Amino acid sequence: MRDFIKYALASVVGFALFSALSFGSLIAIIVAIASRDAGPEVEDKTILVLDLGVNIADTQPTLGTEEALERALVGDGERILPLRMVLRSLEAAATDDRIVGLYIKGTPGSMPTGQANLEEVRNAIDAFRASEKPIYAYDRDWTESEYYLASAATLLMMDPLGAMEFNGIASEVMFLGEAFDRYGVGVQVVRAGAYKSAVEPFTRNNFSDEARSQLQGTVEDLWRELRVSVAANRPIDAVQLQTLASSRGILLAQEAVNAQVIDEVATDNDVVQKLQELSEVDEEDKPFRGMSISEYASTAEIFKDELEIATDDNRIAIIYARGPIVDGEGGLQQIGGDSFAKIFRKLRQEEDVKAIVLRIDSPGGSALASEVIKRELELTKEVKPVIVSMGNVAASGGYWIAMSGDRIYANPNTITGSIGVFGLLLNVQELANEYGINWDVVKTNPLADLESLSRPKTAREIQILQNFVNLVYERFITEVARTRNMERSQVEDIAQGKIWSGTAARDIGLVDELGGLDVAVNAAAERAELGEDWVIEEYPKASSFEIQLLENLFGSDTNDPLSQQWQQVREQVQDLATFNDPSGVYSKMPYRLELR
Repeated sequence: MRDFIKYALASVVGFALFSALSFGSLIAIIVAIASRDAGPEVEDKTILVLDLGVNIADTQPTLGTEEALERALVGDGERILPLRMVLRSLEAAATDDRIVGLYIKGTPGSMPTGQANLEEVRNAIDAFRASEKPIYAYDRDWTESEYYLASAATLLMMDPLGAMEFNGIASEVMFLGEAFDRYGVGVQVVRAGAYKSAVEPFTRNNFSDEARSQLQGTVEDLWRELRVSVAANRPIDAVQLQTLASSRGILLAQEAVNAQVIDEVATDNDVVQKLQELSEVDEEDKPFRGMSISEYASTAEIFKDELEIATDDNRIAIIYARGPIVDGEGGLQQIGGDSFAKIFRKLRQEEDVKAIVLRIDSPGGSALASEVIKRELELTKEVKPVIVSMGNVAASGGYWIAMSGDRIYANPNTITGSIGVFGLLLNVQELANEYGINWDVVKTNPLADLESLSRPKTAREIQILQNFVNLVYERFITEVARTRNMERSQVEDIAQGKIWSGTAARDIGLVDELGGLDVAVNAAAERAELGEDWVIEEYPKASSFEIQLLENLFGSDTNDPLSQQWQQVREQVQDLATFNDPSGVYSKMPYRLELR
């Protein structure tokens, strides 16, 4: 059905172009047709359904209309639920008499949601559990990330032929150093910070000792948090879970029951029958009475107050900074230095905006763009409170823009820190020469072609760039010491590019408190002395049509191992496209941490 819609819409687009209709007219037609659908209603005895195959991200991607339509047509995208929608839906459902329970639906393959967001959702499920409404969770095969969330259920089930992965956390990184060398792509590096290993995937074939040690500490922190959280809702303690992971790794269905990590073995039909009984559906040939989070969020009107912003004088603005930090305006899921600076300037001047929450999910990027955003944040902080909420990752440049907040909140499994700077200098001389391509140059000064990709940098050029990297690193260290009220020697010890979990970052002073997005929003309201009289406004803005288009048309994720490996290669190389700092200097965390 999804493919039919794509091809049908493609035909409509082709006809529209052939008939010389404007793109705007086409959109108006589609929106007019879509508006006829009044949408579902919440019936009595409804079960709220949380689909783990949907990425629970901080916010929807902000696309232009043409970009949204193009991506929908080619099926390039993912289904996304905004984090606040999930949290507010679970909160509302706990006291909604029409909702009789929660169903956590597992997904084939890997779950896309990041660890810090999972923790916030798990906390919300724990709060829902306090309502004493049943929570059913089922999957054919449980992965650790899924199980971390589902372990809060009152009834946890698995297919008789399924298997449960419980073998600890690993982070595997793809290294391209040998490939670059084999194909004649030269790589030179300037960096500051002994642990600043963001360049290693492009220069090495394995971890350096420094990178390995810090990553080991981080995954152990995350693993400890997972075991403690699971043990809080299961009849098995954290030590037993550690033993289970080390000795068994993979549990068959009945073995998982015997180990008390799940409650029952059940088939798909068994689960449907339980859901039918819970929702009091008597006819076997009818589905249980269920409703997705996104459907419930719209029908329950949990954001109704926030749609009346124009008439309210007390607004808290949430700015979602998601993706790599780049110079200029930035693109899809990028944090453009100029575009985010404009948002801060706009909100600083709006009297109705009484406080700002900056939600960061970023590994960093351009040092200059990070500084541009930080300056605007500090100017804004002089006028109204600015609270920082760290999501899955707020490291390197992500921490650069965070450190000046009035208060910084992180989840225990947030990845942060990575205070360091590097420059990655590529050249294609050897590759080009292999195919008979050569360059020659005339210049007025020895350094006139310093930025050329046609040759390696000279020792003098490397030193010039290293001096600049050192200068930026010194600025980073100095600013952390100033904004966090720390001694410089303290910062030097915890910097060097080291990464930290949210819990460790709190202990060493990089963040103030542990807590999720809602905690940060409430802190902003308190600091602005708003009491209970305030509403939320979110930035950057995205039109409802684009969001609907993304939700309805984007196809299923590809989960086969070969496609996943190829996607890793694409993402690793695409990282290079975000390296657009005018000075070629970056503050970005080491590696893409793919936890499994």
